[in-house]
Amino acid sequence: MNNIIVATNNMGKLREIREICAGLPFALTSLRDHWNPLLSIPEEGATFLDNARAKASWVFDKTGMWSLADDSGLEVDFLDGAPGVRSARYAGDHATDRENLDKLLAALADCPLQRRTARFRCVAVLKFTEADELVANGVCEGAIGFEPRGTDGFGYDPVFMPAGFSLTFAELDSSNKNAISHRGKALAALRRGLDERFGKDWDRR
Repeated sequence: MNNIIVATNNMGKLREIREICAGLPFALTSLRDHWNPLLSIPEEGATFLDNARAKASWVFDKTGMWSLADDSGLEVDFLDGAPGVRSARYAGDHATDRENLDKLLAALADCPLQRRTARFRCVAVLKFTEADELVANGVCEGAIGFEPRGTDGFGYDPVFMPAGFSLTFAELDSSNKNAISHRGKALAALRRGLDERFGKDWDRR
């Protein structure tokens, strides 16, 4: 079995990635499993790809192990694509999920439903060696609700309604969410990339 370090301290994200990758022959661990005290990898890139690649490279450089990183965020059309790559830090570098939600809803206070279109975007990078990596992308279109709803998920999930649904990501069960989410699509594409690269027996590599 291949062991892969996921470059995150976010247990909600790790749980989601493990659910999406269930059945694949590798064990997924997080930064929490390898560093104590916890560390935070700087995310200073201008794009999701920049940040995902930087995080995967940082972990690989320190461990020599396959490293998986994703960078994802919310793009709201009314806000010209904000919060974008600053989604996790929208209300400040150490903002909580609730603080980010509150700032987003305040920014959209006078925005009617038909103009609250948005999307979640995810870029995932799986690094095998210093020079060898797989990159995959996923997008989920939707809209921003007027108040948080639901108790599952994390981040902006309580206000994001995926296209074709009246429920937020935080109200959907994980199997339905993972089937349509930006992260689910990116990791599904990554899985196809592994199959194309190694064939059906790639797990023996």
